[in-house]
Amino acid sequence: MTDVLRRGRASLAFSFFAQGAAFALLVTRIPAIQDRYGVSDALLPAFLAAVPILAGVGSVTTEQLVKRIRPSRLLRWSQPVVLLALLGVGAGDRLVELAVALGAFGLAVGALDASMNMLGVSLQRTYGRSIMLGFHATYSLGGIVGASLAWVGAHWHLSLFVSYLPVVLVLLPAAFVGSRWYVDGGAASGLEADADASVDAEAGKRQGESGAPVFRLLLPLCLVMTFAYIGDSTVSNWSAKYLQDVLGSSEQLATVPYNVYMVMTLVGRAVGDFGVRRFGAVAVVRLGAVVAALGFAVVAVAPGAWVGMLGFTLLGLGLCVLVPQTFAAAGRLFPGASDAAIARLNIFNYVGFLIGSPLVGALGDAWNYRGAMLVPMVLVLATLGYARSFAPEPDRYGDGHERPRTADVGRGSNGL
Repeated sequence: MTDVLRRGRASLAFSFFAQGAAFALLVTRIPAIQDRYGVSDALLPAFLAAVPILAGVGSVTTEQLVKRIRPSRLLRWSQPVVLLALLGVGAGDRLVELAVALGAFGLAVGALDASMNMLGVSLQRTYGRSIMLGFHATYSLGGIVGASLAWVGAHWHLSLFVSYLPVVLVLLPAAFVGSRWYVDGGAASGLEADADASVDAEAGKRQGESGAPVFRLLLPLCLVMTFAYIGDSTVSNWSAKYLQDVLGSSEQLATVPYNVYMVMTLVGRAVGDFGVRRFGAVAVVRLGAVVAALGFAVVAVAPGAWVGMLGFTLLGLGLCVLVPQTFAAAGRLFPGASDAAIARLNIFNYVGFLIGSPLVGALGDAWNYRGAMLVPMVLVLATLGYARSFAPEPDRYGDGHERPRTADVGRGSNGL
């Protein structure tokens, strides 16, 4: 691989890392944000829901913008907005200032997530082998670093602004410098070989007259994305409460499951690309779904906190492969319109996030929290029914690139 691709891959990996750190610094300090601005318990869900809703708007907007602006340019300018909005959350003291900062954060995150994954998919196509899990591994690493820095800030009773400022001062200039080496596919050096007639014909089958991805073919991946984020939001929002209230752990021990979960997502994603190269995306997705379902089952029947911790460990290993492979599959399915497909698919990231936490909370209150854990388990298992949507065709073109299965086109909404 050329130096252009190596630099492009490294700079994009740093972008994923910075985003993971920024997001973790926001969500792990929600109690401090609530205290600083005097947000009531009744009003807090509205503020929290606004971020993923606006992120969905940002992702939809990105789909339109990439028709005129390269994804690398969108990424270059959306990442600083995310970091500055994070700093704005820590700097204000009135509700209106919090609303503006969170609004900017949400819109920019939607554009950032979409454009990062667009570049990741196009780079993977140019490399001709699986590298998407590696990008998401650096996101997990950033999340671990961000959560750790948030713990330091809380432990030393630092203000939000003092906690956020050093992070932004480091990440902001580094992101600007790294953005110089983003690569839109292989276009900068003529390395993208996918524009041949065979691929154009294949893309035509998967696009409508307007050139947009046919939604019914994208639907299986949208469902998998939703199910994966329902599982992820269940862990992030309910793991501490579940361990303490249901399994009788101490308050200190209840903080551990999410950290264990994040560490295991990092481990799983760090080795996941090797698994895809060796066994294929379908096998990795199926294994991930089964391990995640087993994790939810263990959590639901756990007699105590340590067995529950084992369940959350399995959840990290299982869920971690689903989202990166879903983005990669969308890029294979729509080689001529991958940017639009990824922008649309990215919306279901936020749909799952919005559904997951209220769903488990409502079921827990109406029934019990052990039973509530079985619902995301069933949804994750449903991923097995869509696993073939992740299958590439063997290379028939001689360029080392994976190709989508032409036989899967037009077989109904689930692509099977």
